Amino acid sequence: MTRAIMRQSAIVVLAAGKGTRMKSALPKVLHRAAGRSLLGHVLEAVKPLKPVRTVVVVGLGMEAVQDEARRHSAGVKIALQQQQRGTADAVATAKAALAGFSGTVLVAYADAPLIRAETVAALAEAVTPRTPMAVLGFRAAEPKGYGRLIRNAKGHITAIREELDATPRERRIDLCNSGLIAIDATLLWTLLPKIGNDNAKKEYYLTDLAGLAARAKRRVALVECPESEVAGVNDRVQLAAVDAAFQTRYRRRFMLEGVTLTAPETVFFCADTQIGKDVVIEPHVVFGPGVSIDNNVRILAFSHIEGATIADGARIGPYARLRPGAEIGSDAHIGNFVEVKQTRIGAGAKANHLSYIGDASVGAGTNIGAGTITCNYDGFEKHRTEIGANVFVGSNTALVAPVKVGDGANIAAGTVVTGAVPADALAIARAEMQIRQGWAAKYRDIKRARKAAKAKGAKE
Repeated sequence: MTRAIMRQSAIVVLAAGKGTRMKSALPKVLHRAAGRSLLGHVLEAVKPLKPVRTVVVVGLGMEAVQDEARRHSAGVKIALQQQQRGTADAVATAKAALAGFSGTVLVAYADAPLIRAETVAALAEAVTPRTPMAVLGFRAAEPKGYGRLIRNAKGHITAIREELDATPRERRIDLCNSGLIAIDATLLWTLLPKIGNDNAKKEYYLTDLAGLAARAKRRVALVECPESEVAGVNDRVQLAAVDAAFQTRYRRRFMLEGVTLTAPETVFFCADTQIGKDVVIEPHVVFGPGVSIDNNVRILAFSHIEGATIADGARIGPYARLRPGAEIGSDAHIGNFVEVKQTRIGAGAKANHLSYIGDASVGAGTNIGAGTITCNYDGFEKHRTEIGANVFVGSNTALVAPVKVGDGANIAAGTVVTGAVPADALAIARAEMQIRQGWAAKYRDIKRARKAAKAKGAKE
């Protein structure tokens, strides 16, 4: 472990922006990319640093943002920015939450979710006793709109100039400011009160810290990252672009880890998707949050999976839907147009066609016939269906919960099961079939005669 990482770190995440360009009642940082909130992505990215304190700065009326912060970071502290007066003012609100802390303070932004843990660690490492501040920058393909990083002959940062305040010469610089900084806590609280608002927007810019540090003869280091990693989200177009970037990142990672994607651009993952080795995923598969897949699984095209675990060797789809609480056992088969919810499917069990299995357990080796439904809801409450091992469930069976089916039982096609079925028994509940010889021919003759008479009457 490097000396810089051993130095204690604290994280301040700025999340008070209103995000008016999102055109949404939902705070901007709660919008989701790859199944996780923008704020959640940032809080997860900084976890590998093991910060001793994490502070999220929110605005008035942002209780939902506070709740989301607590979901991702145990012990997070909340700081309230009463008025939107700039980034320096936002960081100042975190001072009380960082009282007594003397390590490195990292400032990140909740609307820049693509930041990597490795980049945040590199920024923290750049802060040393000789270099008490570091700035994260990037080379912009189109610098317009970004703050520019001004450096001296030794490559150290001497100022960060917002575009509205930059000279024409400074605007030609393509080295731009990401907004993320790391700074010694003592230096931060010494310099922060010196920041004024004598600028085009009359705001208190955190970027002024770099110039103040340089004038105080304190070295400011530069850490660079790709422009794509610090892309911000201000509207739905940028949100879609960030989601696409996450998908590209996840697809590449999974393929390098031993997952086959036959049409990578059509498969969509969540930030928390977990997949083992030698898994094959066919086109147009969508993963929602909370999916864990073991080795040697095959997921066929057009399947949707959320909140589910899939054991080694299972086969899913095509057109399967696994909802939260689905637990698919090893070598089990869930086939086309089968929906599973809050159900444990045993090893080697099969539900290959057109069935709904909810709030149930299905034992190992059991076969669920096409059109089977567990009738789990009575209009007020959910009830469970328990199906044992090596059961044969015939097509078009309705199991009216609560109900139990014993091991080895056989349920005849078309049966409505309303009571317990003992082990190794046959359950059948349907009307006896009757055969009436010649009935169909007589019926056709009658119908044809009536039709002919009706046609004749219409002509007359």
